[in-house]
Amino acid sequence: MTSPMNILSHRKQRAFRPEKLSVPRNFYVPDAIKVSAADKNKRSLILEIGAGKGKHALSFADQNPNQHLIAIERTRNKFEAFKKLAMQQKLNNLTPIHADALAWIVHAVAPNSVAKIYILYPNPEQHNPNQQWLNMPFFEFLLSRLQEGGEIILATNIEAYMNNAEQEAKETWCLPISRHLVPMHSQRTHFEIKYLARQEVCWQINMYKPEGYRTRFDTWQMEEIKEPSK
Repeated sequence: MTSPMNILSHRKQRAFRPEKLSVPRNFYVPDAIKVSAADKNKRSLILEIGAGKGKHALSFADQNPNQHLIAIERTRNKFEAFKKLAMQQKLNNLTPIHADALAWIVHAVAPNSVAKIYILYPNPEQHNPNQQWLNMPFFEFLLSRLQEGGEIILATNIEAYMNNAEQEAKETWCLPISRHLVPMHSQRTHFEIKYLARQEVCWQINMYKPEGYRTRFDTWQMEEIKEPSK
């Protein structure tokens, strides 16, 4: 599982321990993930972590029929609202998932399989910065699931969060990035609408996985991926 530290593409020393995470309750692997990588006609696989009530997920799936979005939400009441709307719209390229994102990704997502990952307005964890996404060892595992040339999109209205994310992306994870302001007319999530309506500034950072990028988890996968549960 572990590559020598001197050939890694990043500078994060503390290693994530995926084998410590239990299988989520009611776990299953969606058909979008089971499709063979050899199928040239398959839809690109997109992840959204923290989908809330699904505003961005529903809009994205509707506007991008050639991509399949798996949108993960942990909070039950938000997920149930999201699931209800998804059932009404009957989008065949959207899969809502009720689970903790870390455990679900560890057990369901194969290496080098995801084209894009959205993390829109996560909890800023101001009292526990070690839980911010780019500060966590899990971020290395997340990068291993991303295709070369793929991107992670993070948005927040907290400038300190964005400043830290930009620094970590560059200095720890050694990723090419672009940072910009979210347009005032953007309406991707309920949080985004609320923040921009209050004339707050929102930021977005796009992080790109370079060709040849190496992590400790580039070939690591759970048995559920090799032989998906029926």
